[in-house]
Amino acid sequence: MLRTRIVGAMALAFLALALPGALADWNPPAQVSMQEIVAASNEVLGRPDIPFKAREDIFRIRALEMDWDMGAMVYEPEDLSKIPTGPEGNKIGVFLIHGGSSDHRSMDKIARLLVGKFGYKVVSMTFPGRLYLLDPSRDWPGDTIHPDGTVRTPIWNKDQLITPDQYEIQYDGSMREKYGTFTLACAKEGTEFYHRMAGWPVAFEEGGKDLMRRHFPVGEYSIYIHGHSTGGPFSFMFTQRVSNIVGVIGMENSPFGYIFRKQYGYGWDNPKIADGAEANKPFNCLHIRTWRDVARYAGPEALAKEGPDALMRLPMLMEEVFESWKRGTKSPQFKAEGMIHFAGVEPLTAAAQATGKRLNMTVGEAQALVDRYTGYGRELVGKGVKPVPPVIFGVAKTSVDHSPEKYKKITLPMYAAMDPQPKVRLVEFDAGTHGYTSPEPGLPMGPAPAAAKLWYDAIRGGYYEDYARQWAVKK
Repeated sequence: MLRTRIVGAMALAFLALALPGALADWNPPAQVSMQEIVAASNEVLGRPDIPFKAREDIFRIRALEMDWDMGAMVYEPEDLSKIPTGPEGNKIGVFLIHGGSSDHRSMDKIARLLVGKFGYKVVSMTFPGRLYLLDPSRDWPGDTIHPDGTVRTPIWNKDQLITPDQYEIQYDGSMREKYGTFTLACAKEGTEFYHRMAGWPVAFEEGGKDLMRRHFPVGEYSIYIHGHSTGGPFSFMFTQRVSNIVGVIGMENSPFGYIFRKQYGYGWDNPKIADGAEANKPFNCLHIRTWRDVARYAGPEALAKEGPDALMRLPMLMEEVFESWKRGTKSPQFKAEGMIHFAGVEPLTAAAQATGKRLNMTVGEAQALVDRYTGYGRELVGKGVKPVPPVIFGVAKTSVDHSPEKYKKITLPMYAAMDPQPKVRLVEFDAGTHGYTSPEPGLPMGPAPAAAKLWYDAIRGGYYEDYARQWAVKK
């Protein structure tokens, strides 16, 4: 009898591994302990390496009667037969979107892990204007603020660079307690800079859709999308605009902009912060990052790890901030995306109206463009609209902006209020920071491998299956 039970258990285990839909009732755990994270990390990193190739995809699109240069990295197994399939039979594609300070290079570790250990095809997109197209290294030169007072600006088109005469420098101390003093480069009306600042949201949408259309064809691939931090609201924006996106795989991923705006302000007495620190900045003002953007994470993370004693080594902590900033200046370190990250209706409306004016749109056309822009910050509703797919939100232990309390009190109820209501689960990881691939004792890639294992289990276990079968196969 015992032998029969053992054989039966082994057979079931084999079926669970062999059949992607065999665990259809699978749901993610609410919490993943340090012991479980270490075990999952060791298991994933110990898997045989799958040979793969990585290449950059630089392309130009036409949007709003302007040419935009875009960039992404594409990772795929050398043997394409190694790409696994999901429950509905389509190949698994993963679309990554980086966070607010960087470009596709910040997602390189997780991309290589996903292709090299799981065999997925991965496309990692760069925000419009963020890639340094003037050097193959993609390293931005110097610092964000130059000795002569000029600043680093996006490269939306390598043949039409932004010049200092197109902007004015302004300073904003309204969020000083959280961010320090903002340095802003505000585009002058009528300049190339102004028109690009008004038009990049559509370029973002069209560029991402172009990448997914070319690399993950409908009927061949099912797409699982992940946006880190600021990339989160953009990933959710794509979920209803690309037919074969079947799920959100998350770790430190912000929700829809209007939800993150409320989530981010929870517990703050300052009404401006509660309203979203970057929600209502003028659309034409580019946030130029400085060491302060490192400090706003370093302080809370040190407090969470060390407690109040962290202040006893404040000089050292400050040195660490400056050292980190110096290393980080090779990344773009500027941000225009706050109006979607926080669903700022006023700047999104103004940007759409400025674009409508430039293109001499009719009243009806201009209003349609306003609706398109403001729709980027929240879920689409209405007859025939593709519903929000299943979601996993992963939260790191010492995350600054993504506390479990906020998700439970604000984010999850707001998703539950959607019609139709999407499947959404929160997973708390007992390790990691907002930069979840950062190493820590016993975890050479932080909790990232454990998160990747969770995503693998979710796909294989059927968490996304019903939605995938309904949407991914549509032509």
